[in-house]
Amino acid sequence: MSSTHSNRSSLWFLAITLLSFLAASTAPTPLYHLYQEQLQFSAAVLTLIFGVYALSLLAALLTVGSLSDHLGRKPVIFVAVILNAVAMLLFIYADSVTWLISARVLQGFATGMATAVLSATLLDTDRQQGPLINSVAPLIGMALGGLGCGLLAQFAPAPLHLTYWLLLALFVMQAVCVWHLPESVSRQPGAWASLRPTLHVPVQARLTLWRVLPLNTATWALGGFYASLAPSLVRTATGSTSNLIGGATVAALTLTGALMIYTLRNRAAARSLQLGASLLPIGLILILLGVHSASLALFFLGTLVAGCGFGAGFLGAVRSLVPLALPHERAGLMSAYYVLSYLAFCLPSLLAGNLTHTFGLVTTTDGYGAVLIILSLSALFALMRRRSGSVCSATGQP
Repeated sequence: MSSTHSNRSSLWFLAITLLSFLAASTAPTPLYHLYQEQLQFSAAVLTLIFGVYALSLLAALLTVGSLSDHLGRKPVIFVAVILNAVAMLLFIYADSVTWLISARVLQGFATGMATAVLSATLLDTDRQQGPLINSVAPLIGMALGGLGCGLLAQFAPAPLHLTYWLLLALFVMQAVCVWHLPESVSRQPGAWASLRPTLHVPVQARLTLWRVLPLNTATWALGGFYASLAPSLVRTATGSTSNLIGGATVAALTLTGALMIYTLRNRAAARSLQLGASLLPIGLILILLGVHSASLALFFLGTLVAGCGFGAGFLGAVRSLVPLALPHERAGLMSAYYVLSYLAFCLPSLLAGNLTHTFGLVTTTDGYGAVLIILSLSALFALMRRRSGSVCSATGQP
């Protein structure tokens, strides 16, 4: 009984810690326009500030992503939490673009380290609930970070500081609590060798990883756009000046994604992938219609539909991959998955931010949306062909 209680406590702590890291990652989103007004930088610089976070996160996944398989989970979680606390201090005292970039670089590395180790530890702690929490917690965290910071920026004092002070206090408390966790893996040799930048994808998972890649790329590229340029897009298209808009756009996308994951938690991975590939292009079309008609309601309706596709696609990808890894391969596989995901999260958005100089934000959004629709529909076509082939094989038809 005590072991069950300990497992449940660990599961809650790990879920809240993972949620906290992702909440901190989207906290700057509603503040970008305030930073722009105060520091006078362009949309390209905005996407650079966003992009260095994701690139630093990738660097962490490529180097320390599987470190906890060798050193144990607890010390790696502790270091990640401390690094993120320091990043919050950098945000608090940021008075230039250089400080913002430095804060985002450190935050990205801490989040990359935490994402891999917390995902693996959740799977160690509970094979049934772990995959679900790995899928839901990041999306809820992103929603809470964006919406919570937006609310504080709109209604509370010190909009550029209060959120970070609250997050700093949370990370300090988590650093203290980490050492009460039970260690879930034994130390393995090869820690230094594991720091060489490489992707540790088990042989048995490689084909599945390639199969889910098109839809996974589309979902994460949409998430990257929303975390960087969507608030500016809404302001440009509708003229809204509310501080809540930036957080609300992220929250609408990620909360519906989390709700969809919970709804589909007992469905087969293939079904989730098919739903994601079907709903994402419909949502994207509605978003583009909302932009061109200057309709905030239509934009948010499209965001809700796309969010459902985002959640279904994310869950389908994770549930397709997780069963294919042995315990000592989990952190490596999750690192590889998140490397590909965060490449899709940051690189298209960085490109879009630079293209706005030439084509403008609305035209760039049209092209961005069109590419994601094509990726989603190609994934849907491949899934339907594979399903049709499976049915034919089962029935003995040619």
